[in-house]
Amino acid sequence: MFAGVALAAVLAAAQARADLPLAAPSAPAASHWNDASREDYRKHLQALTAIVEACAKARDMKACDPALVGQDDRVPAQIPVAAGSGGKRRLVRYGWLRVLLSKAQDKDVDESSAGLKKAGDEESARPPKPSTTQLLKDAETRLAQELAQSSAAAATSPAHDRERAALHQVLASREFRNLEETTAKDTVLEKLGTWLNQVFEGAAKLTAHAAWVGRAIVWGFILVVCVGLVWLLIQLERKGRIRLAPESGGPAPGAASARDWQLWLEDARKAAAAGQWREAIHFAYWAAISRLEARRLWPADRARTPREYLALVAAADPRRAGLAALTGSFERFWYGGRAADENDYRRAEQLAGALIAGSKASGGGAQ
Repeated sequence: MFAGVALAAVLAAAQARADLPLAAPSAPAASHWNDASREDYRKHLQALTAIVEACAKARDMKACDPALVGQDDRVPAQIPVAAGSGGKRRLVRYGWLRVLLSKAQDKDVDESSAGLKKAGDEESARPPKPSTTQLLKDAETRLAQELAQSSAAAATSPAHDRERAALHQVLASREFRNLEETTAKDTVLEKLGTWLNQVFEGAAKLTAHAAWVGRAIVWGFILVVCVGLVWLLIQLERKGRIRLAPESGGPAPGAASARDWQLWLEDARKAAAAGQWREAIHFAYWAAISRLEARRLWPADRARTPREYLALVAAADPRRAGLAALTGSFERFWYGGRAADENDYRRAEQLAGALIAGSKASGGGAQ
């Protein structure tokens, strides 16, 4: 008895499933897209238009096969996309067309003739849905619009003449008059400052774990500053050994520069022509002193000795060697009383000429 009941239930379920309408086959979905150029995209739209037209005429499974649509298109960004498909998207999908072609395989049904509408039904108040035939026409219109948009030339960027003129007018105003472009020096200094900030930030993180690191950085910075100050003071002391005379004041009375160095040199040559070699060396020395003093190498003062003049010249000055050689020759022959000859004078004149000309004289003096 129970077996008979079970068999009857199975047969009833099978009959119920048989009475259910068959579901329409789903449209094949494109799982990938096609990277299409502008020309490929146009050709695809033309092919889709022809497919829609053929489907509208035949309305059968062969002409309205959704597989005929093909893959979606990934078009370049500059190709305009029709409204409703995402104007900013590069991927153009054709799922709507596949669904429409699947639906177009069945003929339109006249609901009024079939007697499906009934008075008093809630759906009677709703506007009628467009037929599949109308949807196919709308699809043709949409594809034609997309084809026209794809055929349009890419819009060229405007010249922006008015905007550029307005910008120049703003930059020419008083507020931006001293505006300058960032120089390479400013860029380097900015990068250096950024690097130092990163270094100090890293040091600050280290001090959270090791306090001695912060103290070492502080004392190291103080040491560097002190060394820099000492070096600066040494440089200032070296330069301070040579003091320039005021521009407004003339040479002191009796100073070597009170008499032009050309006159000193002329006296030296006259003495040499007369064979007075000691006097000629004496005049050549003072010609060099007058020239250097006139160049503000030291304040004019006749009371200085030759060694004091030499001490006023810094050790790094390239003229010091020549002046030292000329001073030694002058002291030997003038103050030392040694006899001099023409070679001694020529050597002294050569040293004096180099000092007068401002070139680096040889440091070797006549013995």
